[in-house]
Parts: sequence; structure tokens; C-alpha cells
Amino acid sequence: MNESAGRRRTSDEEVRRAATLDRETRSRLLARLTGRFGDLDLAEDALQEALAQALITWPETGVPASPEAWLTTTAKRKALDVVRREKVLADKLARLHIQSERDPRPLGYVDPADLDEAALPDDRLGMFFACAHPTLAPEDRIALTLRFVAGLTTSEVAHALLVPVPTMQQRIVRAKKRLSTLGVPFTPPTPDDLPDRTPGVLRVVYLLYAEGFARSSGAEHISDHLAAEAISLARLLARLLPRAETIGLLALLLLTQARRPARLDGDRPVPLAKQDRALWDRDMIAEGLRLAEYAAGSPDAGPYAIQAAIAAVHAEASDSDATDWEQIAVLYRLLEAHDPGPVVALGRAVAVGRAYGSEYGMRMLDRLADDRALIRYRPYHVARAITLVELGDGPAAAAAYRDALALPGNAVEDDFLAESLLEIATPPSTSG
Repeated sequence: MNESAGRRRTSDEEVRRAATLDRETRSRLLARLTGRFGDLDLAEDALQEALAQALITWPETGVPASPEAWLTTTAKRKALDVVRREKVLADKLARLHIQSERDPRPLGYVDPADLDEAALPDDRLGMFFACAHPTLAPEDRIALTLRFVAGLTTSEVAHALLVPVPTMQQRIVRAKKRLSTLGVPFTPPTPDDLPDRTPGVLRVVYLLYAEGFARSSGAEHISDHLAAEAISLARLLARLLPRAETIGLLALLLLTQARRPARLDGDRPVPLAKQDRALWDRDMIAEGLRLAEYAAGSPDAGPYAIQAAIAAVHAEASDSDATDWEQIAVLYRLLEAHDPGPVVALGRAVAVGRAYGSEYGMRMLDRLADDRALIRYRPYHVARAITLVELGDGPAAAAAYRDALALPGNAVEDDFLAESLLEIATPPSTSG
């Protein structure tokens, strides 16, 4: 009896392991169900019921060869039962083309449970586009993408974005309700709509990485977790939608993330010019350079392919002095043709200053002084401060550092800027 009980406990453990989904599998299943039924809440409930059913069925029948396929079929049937109970079967079946009776199977029907794991489709591209829909606020797009594409729990999303869990719960509920009210489809857009919709999806991943690269608030300067999630999403997007811009975005993130080992000295940020490049991740750089070259050579290359090319110039330089700033300035001019925004103009001004002298860079920075977006953008004031220090104008540089410190940022960056200000404001000691 004890031996039998031992086997039973082992079987239960195997079932629990098989029914415990990793984040990627859960997000694939949710995307598959949502793409079929067009309802995130229904998809989540059906998947949860399927998992509960697995814990009842699998101890008796054994774990199926393809647990994901079994869960797909069971969850679809659970969802269909809900549709029936809500007495909207006729409308739903007409729209979703679902066979009203399960048996006998219609001609040509293939049950997902009969498929090999590798043959199951990955429907997350549609989820990507739904979560990044332009009708949603930018912060809601990031939250939904982390929750339903990356597969994080609500509490994990809240922690990652430095938001209280109840606030994040409300944000996600509100965003889901908006998608439902507007009837946003959880399927990829048509080929004709892809050019208009893809930049919005790329922007969500880019903003997510930017938040991981340098936190906008909080005690830490970097969030490796957010940066890793963004790169994972960029890889997924490049695989599901291989285009110059998706590959360019992945290349940009890899080449930027390769600098991570050299970006902090303890808790102190290390500027790019002073980083020990021997610490940079060479494997990541090699992959990023290969992808950047491919993206740049594609006929549909756009802003992310150009930004990847800029990052590649930095990555190929043996040290800061060897950086080809003239080439970077040219690339920024090309980037402005695609994205004539103030942040790109700031990048070009910095590149021109490095390529042709601080005076030229300062003139371009001064021309941007009245831009409302840049007035509220901390890196603009930091760029002014650094350039003014190079020009020997200590009082103006100190004022620029104060302007930067008056804007939101993380605590580590605040300390770094305060130290830089103190170095300018404190006169050198004299003896005798």
C-alpha cells in the first residue's frame, strides 16, 4: 500500500509539473484562444478551467504527448460552453465559424490535440497588435503587452513599472474593456494595414527597453528584468514578422544591451565615452552587427534600422576616440528624414558637436531651446551641460545641470548629476 501511495504521489507531481505553464506557453495559449473568440476575459477563464480539468483528468489517463495541444482543445470547448450558456450561440458561431456540434467531426477538421507540439500555430502576433492598439494610452499598451504577450502576472507587471498592484489591476481591466468595447480584433492586421500599424508595436517594445535601460523614477538606475523582457519581445516580433524594422529594432536593443556590463561602476553610472569596452558583450555585439547589416541593406529599412546602424558604429569603435562621429552625424540626418522629432534632433546635435566641435553642437542645441518637449526632457539639459563644460562656461553648465535635476529621474542618476554640478560649482582649491 505504501508503495502504491508513493507511485500515486509521483504521478500527481508529474501532472502538476505538466500543468504548470511557463510564461511563453501561457501567452501562446491565451493568444490562440483570444484570436479565436475575440475576448481576453473569456480566454483567461477558459484556460484556467482547462488547467483545472487537466489536474482531474491526467492522473487517470496519463499526461498527453502534447499537453499544450490538449489544453488548447479543452479550453476551446470550455469557451464554447460559455458561449452557449450566454445564449448568443447563433451570432458567435456565424462570426467565428465554429461547428455547433462537436461530434461527428466536420470534414477536414483537425483537433489541436492530435497535432505535434511543433505544429501548433503561434498566434501571438495578433495579440501583439491588439495590446499595442493606437486607441490605448501608451502606458496601457506597455502594461497589456507585458501581461499578455510576455506572460507576466499582474503583480509582476506592477513591480516592473513601479505601480501599485491595485492601480495596475485597474489599468489592465480598463484597457481590456476598451478593447472589447471597440471590438479590436486579436488577429494580425491585413497586409495593407501592416505599414501603418507596425510602428506602434515597435514603439511599445522600444519604450519598454528604454525604461529598463534607464529607469524614469525609483531607486535603481537600470532594470535588467525589463531590458531582458523587451529583448525577448523583440526576438519574438522579429520571428513572427520578419521585416527590416523588426530586425532593426532587435539589432538596436542587442547592440545597446551589450554595453550593460560597463554601464555601472558600483552604483555610479559610467558615461559611454568612459566605459571599459573590454567589458562589452562581444557575442551580443556580433549578433547585433549581423542583424543591423541585414536591416540596413533591406529596401524597407526605416528608423529602427538606421538607429541600429548608429549603434553599430559605436560597437565597432575600439575606444571612444575611434568613434566615427561624422558617420553618426550623417546617419542622424537620414534618421531625421524618417522621424523629424525633437529627440532625433537632439541626437544629431550631439553627434555634430562630437564630429565638428562643441561650438557647432552648441549652436544646434540652442536652436532647440524653445522646443516644449525637450524643455521637459532631462537628456537635453544634460547634453547642454556637458557641451557648456567643454566650452568652459561653468555658470551656464551649472544652470543646465540644475534644470536637469529639476526634472524626474531615478535616484542614482540624480546623485550622478548632483556630483557633476558640485564639481562645477566648487572652485578649485589654491595654496599659499
